[in-house]
Amino acid sequence: MLQIIWLIFILSAFLASCYQVFFLGNLGAFSAVMDAVMAMAKLSVEIAIGLIGLLAFWLGIFQIAEQSGLVNRFAKVLEPLLSRLMPEIPKNHPAFGSITMNLSANVLGLDNAATPFGIKAMSDMQSLAQDKSTLTNAQILFLVLNTSSVTLFPIAVFLYRTEAGAISPTDVFIPILLATSASTLVGVLVTCLVQKINLFSRVIVLYGLGCIVLLGAIMLYFMQLAADVLATQSSLIANFLLLTFIVLVLVLGARKRLDTYGLFVDGAKKGFDLAITLIPYLLAMLFAIGMLRASGVLDFLMTSIASVLHIFGWDTRFVDALPTALMKPLSGSGARALMIETMQYHGADSFAGRLASVLQGSTETTFYVLAVYLGAIGVKYSRYAVGCCLAADAAGITTAIAVSYWFFG
Repeated sequence: MLQIIWLIFILSAFLASCYQVFFLGNLGAFSAVMDAVMAMAKLSVEIAIGLIGLLAFWLGIFQIAEQSGLVNRFAKVLEPLLSRLMPEIPKNHPAFGSITMNLSANVLGLDNAATPFGIKAMSDMQSLAQDKSTLTNAQILFLVLNTSSVTLFPIAVFLYRTEAGAISPTDVFIPILLATSASTLVGVLVTCLVQKINLFSRVIVLYGLGCIVLLGAIMLYFMQLAADVLATQSSLIANFLLLTFIVLVLVLGARKRLDTYGLFVDGAKKGFDLAITLIPYLLAMLFAIGMLRASGVLDFLMTSIASVLHIFGWDTRFVDALPTALMKPLSGSGARALMIETMQYHGADSFAGRLASVLQGSTETTFYVLAVYLGAIGVKYSRYAVGCCLAADAAGITTAIAVSYWFFG
């Protein structure tokens, strides 16, 4: 399915460019699209190079964590749940540890740490795949969890709102949490329905109730904090946990008399090789996204949506923030730029400004995640992964709009 969407992006951009040149007289349309292609080609290499250090470092640390037994200890916490959601993974398999680390990093908003852990998890699950060119059920569910993961600390959104002059930059915190929770819930439900997984298992229900209680407690605490206090505390907690994990890994490795230096170097070598192999996959997705943006297809989609809503007499205020929603699955930096532009044009405390902030925090960059993770393990056929991920995105976007009307009128 990914290759079909990829072709649709490219063909749509080409047809839109032809229309602009031959019917609207915009002779610079082809040039703009080709400039975008060249820019994306350069960006794909820059991203891969930027990932080399991060991948090398975290895979080096993870190599020690695996050998010291720490990863297995973390995995024990979520293994009862994951073994029911991903029944094809055998008990005590290393994949549970890397999955747990990835999900924990995502919840804390530690994107730099989450990506290497996620790639490690995909590689671990790939070792169980019979067909190495096609995603397994477990890998698909893992991708859905990543593209829709609940993030408790959307600090970047708060800081951008502060810079834009919002009176209360954190007033979008609860809406974001509700929207991203809905995205994860729908993504898991849709995927489990497709895979025919029993969601009414006692273990799954108990874990679900526990997550609801924990989420509620965190919401009650952080919603009372000011933007600067929230940013300080969340940054302190996240970095403390991350640094503690690194030190704990090294100490446990030393206690077990492991060659921690040698293990780190071996893991780091894998990170370097992996970053280089990502370039073709990133390039394939990014240049298609760049064409889509430069050709004006997204602008046309939003204009069409607004026109349809006018016909039915519906409120169209949310359309001003839709560029962020449509861009987020394609490009994180593009969505961030559109959120900032929306707040500058309409005001940070306008309905559109607040909604754009909620949309920015409600979903992940789906196609970027797919390109990185599939590229890391060399998978070509994604089966129904894209559909499940986009279902989660749609739920997050829809909930973000509904909750914003509820909170901000």
